[in-house]
Amino acid sequence: MSEGADQVVDNNSLVGLLNQLVEVPDPAPVSMMPQTVGWLVLLALVLALMTWRGWRFWQHYQANAYRRAALRELRVAGDDPVAISIILKRAALVAYGRRRVAALSGAAWVGFLQETGRGAWDQTALAMAAYQEAPSAADPNVTVAARDWVKTHKGREAGDV
Repeated sequence: MSEGADQVVDNNSLVGLLNQLVEVPDPAPVSMMPQTVGWLVLLALVLALMTWRGWRFWQHYQANAYRRAALRELRVAGDDPVAISIILKRAALVAYGRRRVAALSGAAWVGFLQETGRGAWDQTALAMAAYQEAPSAADPNVTVAARDWVKTHKGREAGDV
């Protein structure tokens, strides 16, 4: 037989069948867009919820700026009852309004701090510090109570303006 006859492959043989195989085409790309309206509605609701939560977080953060400022000033003031009382008065003015806080002094001021916060206050150290001729003695308990009040007081209540 001739050389060409040796290269003829029978279509029924394994090699012939393999040569007849056709390349499988790539599938069409899958769309990432939702196919139903329900998914679009769910996406819109999730985005609206995330936007609302972000807005509420920002409002809360801005509303508590006076707390962060008061805590910074308390760190600088050390244990001086006069400086602490001034810082607390400014924070209370922001939180509760001028009408409720401005006229408070002495025992009424300390009573207000006890009423609106959860700490126990030393009546003499804070109430009389501003009225003493000599500088008041440093009291770390007043500093701790002041930090606690700034962190935990309830803020403006309904009807307080």
